[in-house]
Amino acid sequence: MAVFVALGAFLMTLFGGWVALRVTDRRHLVLGLAGGLMLGVVGLDLLPEALEAADGEVFGVPQALLLFVGGFLVAHLVERLLAGRQAAHGGTSAERVPQVGLTAAGAMVGHSLMDGIAIGAAFQVGEGMGTTVALAVVTHDFADGFNTYTLTSVYGNARRKAVAMLFADALAPVAGAASTLLFNLPEELLGSYLGFFGGALLYLAAAEILPEAHHEHPARSTLLCTVAGVAFIWLVVGIAH
Repeated sequence: MAVFVALGAFLMTLFGGWVALRVTDRRHLVLGLAGGLMLGVVGLDLLPEALEAADGEVFGVPQALLLFVGGFLVAHLVERLLAGRQAAHGGTSAERVPQVGLTAAGAMVGHSLMDGIAIGAAFQVGEGMGTTVALAVVTHDFADGFNTYTLTSVYGNARRKAVAMLFADALAPVAGAASTLLFNLPEELLGSYLGFFGGALLYLAAAEILPEAHHEHPARSTLLCTVAGVAFIWLVVGIAH
């Protein structure tokens, strides 16, 4: 059942990527929407789930929040290291670094794999829990597909690489759900991962995607797309709960 449901996530992810592909002539609107979707996923979906699943504390601070900050710092460090390497080979730090886009998209694939595992783990608890989690995953996988394609292409990678990462992201939840037929995932481990990934995703949205969206087109329409992205995720979370 979990694998069958994950096929819905596969189709929704491809649909999100297709939408991103079709509107590339409105790049600033695409980036504005992507930034809003990423912000909404982090603040309204990933972080609350991480805090609930990994509720332990380390020196007075929730474990999930520590990993959230750690993910943000790791994303910043990786980008700076890759930008420095680009500059050392004749580029400038202001240029888009293709490796950053591939790394970010790879993180999205990892997240989608965990989405599939979450579906399988929820069905291990019960069919009602599995259905609820599956609804949340399938609906927000539109944002995952949209963001995976956008993150890969906006950093200067060729379209074929962006499409390849999109298909990898679409297949990941199916593989994740299938893997749960072999093991049970500890809830705390899942929460810790969600916290770390949320921090990395927030860095990309706040430090890269949104500034790029408003750099050449500081229009109200771009801001409205960002707000619409957040509102869409809020709607998804509300329906799922």
